[in-house]
Amino acid sequence: MGDTGTTWSAFEAAEPEFAATVRERFGQYTHHALATVRKDGAPRLSGIEAGFRFGELWLGMMPNSRKALDLRRDPRFALLANPGPGTDMGGGDVRVSGRAVEVTDPETVGRYAAEAGDPQPFHLFRVEPTEVVRTWVEGEEIVFRTWVPGRPTRTIRRGNDDSPPREDV
Repeated sequence: MGDTGTTWSAFEAAEPEFAATVRERFGQYTHHALATVRKDGAPRLSGIEAGFRFGELWLGMMPNSRKALDLRRDPRFALLANPGPGTDMGGGDVRVSGRAVEVTDPETVGRYAAEAGDPQPFHLFRVEPTEVVRTWVEGEEIVFRTWVPGRPTRTIRRGNDDSPPREDV
């Protein structure tokens, strides 16, 4: 299950406006929700702080936390930005799915710790996105914007009736 070869900076280069919206949404709150895969294959949902540094999206975790051990065994994850209070979702619901690649290089870990102010030791994972999704309400429609590496970004709209969804072209 090696690296996907995709980085946050590659997503930003491909879709700068979309990436800026996602970054802004994650920046509204400190704590978010991380889904990992447990040893028995069941999902695990944990709180986490995610950070953008050095052009990448990072996940830092306490030593030997369950979520870190999950990612060491199976790097697949989904990260949901904190939706915030109420029902307006502060500009939409955003989610990044992909693989978390553990970084153990002392220079990178030290640089990250110095900038983030995180005490060591900790596990540090660099995000390799395989899908980025933003969902928001526009008028009477729910809108889904999706980016997957190597494919054009798609925008799907769906109303409150039984009409089929339609794609922006």
